[in-house]
Parts: sequence; C-alpha cells; structure tokens
Amino acid sequence: MYRAHFGLGEMPFGITPDTSFFFTSPHSQQALNTLLVAARSGEGFIKITGEVGTGKTLLCRKFMATLGPGFVTAYIPNPYLEPRTLMLALADELELPLQRDVDQHQLLKSLTLRLMDLAREDKQVVMCLDEAQAIPLESLEALRLLTNLETEKRKLLQIVLFGQPELNQRLQTNSIRQLAQRITFHYHLGPLSRDDLEYYLAHRLRVAGYTGSRLFSRGAIGRLFKASGGIPRLVNIMANKSLMLCFGEGKQQVTRRHVDMAAVDTVPSTTGLRWKWLMAGVSLLIAACGLTWALTK
Repeated sequence: MYRAHFGLGEMPFGITPDTSFFFTSPHSQQALNTLLVAARSGEGFIKITGEVGTGKTLLCRKFMATLGPGFVTAYIPNPYLEPRTLMLALADELELPLQRDVDQHQLLKSLTLRLMDLAREDKQVVMCLDEAQAIPLESLEALRLLTNLETEKRKLLQIVLFGQPELNQRLQTNSIRQLAQRITFHYHLGPLSRDDLEYYLAHRLRVAGYTGSRLFSRGAIGRLFKASGGIPRLVNIMANKSLMLCFGEGKQQVTRRHVDMAAVDTVPSTTGLRWKWLMAGVSLLIAACGLTWALTK
C-alpha cells in the first residue's frame, strides 16, 4: 500500500516469521547463542520461553537456518498431538516412509533405525516444537523416552521446546519430573528495551530497502514503546498502521499522533486515548486505502 510512497522494496512490519528481518537484540542474540551452543554440545532437551509476540517462532526458524549442514531438523508447529501422531509427525519430517497401518512397535523401531543411520552419517537430529505449552503430558513423556536413544558419545535426538511461560508450569507436573531434570539449557525471551526498539525499527526498514532520513520521529518511537511494551509483534502491527496513516496524509515522517491513532485501533483497553482519535484514525485509514485505489486505477 505505502511502499512506493516511502521508497520501500517490501513491507517492513509484517508479522510472518521472515528470518531476513531477524533482529539481534541482546535478548534474541543471547537466546540464539544458547540454542547453538546447546545443539552443538549434543544436549537432550533445550527450552525457550517467552510471552506471546516476543519472537519465539522467528527465533526457531533462525536457529534452524543457522545450524548448518551437520544437522537435520524436524519442525513441529502444532504439537497438540497424542504420542503416536507426534511420532508420525517426526517420521514425516525425517522423510521416513511408513506403511499406513504401521503399529506402535514398528513405528518406534523404524524411527530408531532412521536416527541411527543419520548418526552414522555424522548428522545430529534436532526436533523443534513450537507452542510447546500445548503438548499433552503423555506426549512429553513419549519425547523423553525417545531421547533415551543414544550412541556412546551423544544423543540420537535433541529436542527444543519453544513455548509460552505456561510451559514452565506444565514441566513442574510430577508425572514428567524426569523430563524437567533433563533440560540443561534454557532461556526466557523478554521484550525490547526503548533503545532496542529504535534500532529494531531502523533494522527492519533498512532490510525493506528504506534509504531515507528518520522515518519515525523520536516522539513516535517513545509512544510506540509505551503502547507496545516492547513486544515485537505489537510493535510491527502498530508501526504498520502508523505508516498507513502517515501515507494517508501524504506525509513523509511518522509522528506521535500517528502512533496514538494506531495504538487505539490495536490495544484500546490499555491506551486510554479518547474516542476522537479512533474516529480520526479510521478516517485516515479509509483515506489511505482510497488513495491507494486511485493510484492503481
């Protein structure tokens, strides 16, 4: 919508986990370093937690892309699966052909043989489970049993759990206490600081092709930090709306007022701003969309 207006090659504030936009803030870099050190040391379980919108999925994808040719990765985006289905998902990720009616014994045997074959090829297998707070307890226990598989020197399978803080509560359940004891590396992703947020905006704009002068005023950045709490997903949503509003006015710099209106439209329960800002924001969004339609006619 506003790309040409601001001289952008692509949209800078999408919410899809595009690794080209990965920002190495102190939190994200430390988390990535923790993952890489743990994976390369051959540990069985690794845990990354963070609130909604702090970038766990993007970190997961960046981690898998950074591991290199000595690793085989299996990514499970929705692990709310009973044990057998979870094992089948792992087999599918490892490109293991199975008969449709394979029984549990043959499934585990085939997985073990596949993991051993990869180990002989000097490949380390890392299974990444996103939204891990949703994994049923019996499936967590099945994963623990899988990590019992090992050679004399290392585990055949490493598992990384990416989840919301509720994951910590689940791991305190008595029935899976053995799994919790095996988590030797863990990291909690926090929000961006005020300074990090300014660098974050500049980074994403630069990746998107922006070469102009300051696009977000200092007042806009301060308001964006206050409204988002430094949560990257909220920052992206509000920054995108602010650019739409700025474009709708034909301006070249996002101001605090633009962010105020974007914040009301995004998090009205926490901003405390007046109704007139919402109405003004809606009008400008309509104007922006109308201008875009006219330009594309």
